[in-house]
Amino acid sequence: MSIRSIRAVVVPRRFLRAGVVAALGVASAALLGVGTAAAAPVTCVSPPSANEILVSDTASCGATAAEGGTAHSFASESGTAVSSAQTAGAAEAHATGFGTALSGAGDGGRAYAYALGGGLSHSSAQGPATTVSVAGWGSGATADPTGVTCVGPQSFAVNTATGQWCAVGVGSTRR
Repeated sequence: MSIRSIRAVVVPRRFLRAGVVAALGVASAALLGVGTAAAAPVTCVSPPSANEILVSDTASCGATAAEGGTAHSFASESGTAVSSAQTAGAAEAHATGFGTALSGAGDGGRAYAYALGGGLSHSSAQGPATTVSVAGWGSGATADPTGVTCVGPQSFAVNTATGQWCAVGVGSTRR
């Protein structure tokens, strides 16, 4: 193997590592709320409330759950987080910055949606599935029973029932 062909193999890996490190750094900054407006965080939980909606300055959350389900949502800065759970489902949504996170679960499913610093994240699960979607600023991620979709450099989604996943806008699949 010549030096030229070794460089062709090594350089892309360096760029890949640098890209991953940069994406993690941006996501960490978004999670910490660096450079965003400050509003008191809000947390919604159901049960005990049948339907809880809270607003603090520009942050808002909502949670509703049928008997046997649990729904949690958390929002800070200008985030909006909403979760809904049907019988035996568990839904969780977190939004920071200008992010919007939506999660829904039923029939024993587990759904987790995280919008960090401006992303749009949607996750829903039915049956024994677990779905996770994470989106950072300017990105979107969806994980639901029909598949997963990632748009933008700060996106990740996985559906354990279908085995589908995607990241950084690559690997999107739908049934």
